[in-house]
Amino acid sequence: MNQHVIRPVRADEWEKVKELRLVALSDPTAHLAFLETAASAAEKPDGFWQDRARAAAEGRGVRQFVAEAADGRWDGSVTVFVEEAGSADFLEQTVARDQGHLVGVFVRPEQRGTGITDALFQAALEWSWAHAEPVLERVRLFVHEDNARAGAFYRRFGFEPSGLVIPKPGDPTSKELEYVFARPAD
Repeated sequence: MNQHVIRPVRADEWEKVKELRLVALSDPTAHLAFLETAASAAEKPDGFWQDRARAAAEGRGVRQFVAEAADGRWDGSVTVFVEEAGSADFLEQTVARDQGHLVGVFVRPEQRGTGITDALFQAALEWSWAHAEPVLERVRLFVHEDNARAGAFYRRFGFEPSGLVIPKPGDPTSKELEYVFARPAD
């Protein structure tokens, strides 16, 4: 059983935000899961990480959740962005509905299979459904066509393929599959 506290990041935790992101980008499957490299992330100035942590802690349109072990180490993270209908998404496409978008899913390899990912997703979905304005109709994420382990987790958790397939940003020869989790009926 997992002995972690799942909680939102705090604005002053930028160094831990940076450290976990660099660990995630160094994972052997990072090329499938992320759109940046460890080298490019490591070159970003402290101000970037400070702004990122502050936005993820205090922003109305984004929240980052972490799995914190008893010793203070962060063993996993997920971030959810609010995409408002009519706004442009990360591909500069117009968003058709108010929705959440999960990104940055990572759990340290030695902690995978312990329930941390489930707990992080639960926290992200609870935050999404509690979001007052706009009311989010669904939460989506994208998974690389070759990332079978992640796709299996998303389906087990309750995400369903929407049928939308896009080229991976920066690599048009690879495909990203959209998965969605509809807002539960009240």
